[in-house]
Amino acid sequence: MSLCAAKHHHNPTPEPRIYQRRRPERLAAYQAVQHHLEIWLAQQREASPDDDPVPRYVERDLRKFLECGILAYGCARARCDECGDDFLIAYSCKGRGICPSCNTKRMVQTAAHLVEEIFPQVPVRQWVLSLPKRLRYHLMQDADLAGRLLRIALRVIERTLREHCPDAPSSARYGGVTYIHRFGAALNTHLHYHSCMIDGLFAQTESGLRLYQAIGLSGEVIRQSQERIRKRVLRLFVRRGVLSEEDAQQMQAWEHGGGFSLDAGVRIEATDRQGLERLLRYCARPIFAGERLNWQEKDELLIYQLPKPKHDGQTQLRLTPMEFLDRVALLIPPPRRHRHRYHGVLAPNAPLRKAVTARAGLPVGEEIPEMDSEPTAANSGAEVGEEQAVATLFASLWAMLLARIYEINPLVCPSCGGEMRIIAFMTEQEPIKQILRHIGEPDIAPAITPARGPPDCCLEQDQSLAWLYDALDPAPEFEYDQTVSW
Repeated sequence: MSLCAAKHHHNPTPEPRIYQRRRPERLAAYQAVQHHLEIWLAQQREASPDDDPVPRYVERDLRKFLECGILAYGCARARCDECGDDFLIAYSCKGRGICPSCNTKRMVQTAAHLVEEIFPQVPVRQWVLSLPKRLRYHLMQDADLAGRLLRIALRVIERTLREHCPDAPSSARYGGVTYIHRFGAALNTHLHYHSCMIDGLFAQTESGLRLYQAIGLSGEVIRQSQERIRKRVLRLFVRRGVLSEEDAQQMQAWEHGGGFSLDAGVRIEATDRQGLERLLRYCARPIFAGERLNWQEKDELLIYQLPKPKHDGQTQLRLTPMEFLDRVALLIPPPRRHRHRYHGVLAPNAPLRKAVTARAGLPVGEEIPEMDSEPTAANSGAEVGEEQAVATLFASLWAMLLARIYEINPLVCPSCGGEMRIIAFMTEQEPIKQILRHIGEPDIAPAITPARGPPDCCLEQDQSLAWLYDALDPAPEFEYDQTVSW
């Protein structure tokens, strides 16, 4: 036997990977919220007793996060019809903010939808627009202002594409999707825009739909586009009364872009569908990665590893649980605000949207394959009840999504390799507890630490010594102005 044959002989076939239920209660983010949420809420309300310092959607997202992935709050049961093996699937919170699991699934689902159902085989360029810190605060507080700024940037990008598509007719339109990020890589508030734009213009010609690709988009061209955006944005802030004329002129004179940055160096070729999906996943990523957050001292200090070093060489953040909650609360997106928006030929009511999306995954010039006729009720299993059909559909989508993320099909039986199916959804507490006790799982949810009052020593302090404390730390004769001056 040769050496290569011997190596092959002694290396058995790797066993198939088996789906393992996640246990969020073991993660640092869950433990930080579990043990400090009530204390943090009490401190926030004590600091501002006259108003509601914590928005309802923030508290709701944090509380739902504590229920995500916990079997005691409800679960579904999957069973293999061949061997009878089964397992439980915990419900998810579907939150848009802190939950890394739900946001990762939403990230993958959105990217897969865009690649498979929206974008044809066309080159795509990422345009990333960042703004000065002085303007970010107003954009975080005013959604209408953030939308107007995005429209300014899109008009400049469209003009740039037209200038570099000389053969395109005047009716040609651009297209793309923009992700509005409210966060930075260091758990900081940083509103900026990631626009994945088709690198060219679409037009309907006599021979059919045609793409005119942009040529000559050099670094100098991008710099000129950045300067156009800078001038128009400053004029917008002056019209809205956010900046004065003098402040806008001063910011216009700042060097090195004045805090404005437009980057368009990432371009995905038409045939690189995996690269396009990776780009869209990056744009749709969660506000933080759960695997980068760990305890240095349990319940005392958290360490968050940064994806790349900061300008001063810092590679990690050291946060107390209260500081972690302070940061996360600012980054949770408000409800009823889209996290990504479609533009141009991809906009919902665009005349060319149907023609463009019909070629999703195909070259623009290729003919659209004819679709099979829709199945009728007779040949699609009319005997299957409506509720069971809906449950089967969502179970299949959930399984395909997890298979796309972890390369594991959770509905493949680990014992016999057969297909498993969802047979029950459980929400009543008593049956859930009985099942969990039977299989050896905790039958109660992790306890949430209540808010703690001040130490008894502070309440029993001798008030007769108040004069001594005042002498050691006298009150100032005047008040300091601590407001931020721009």
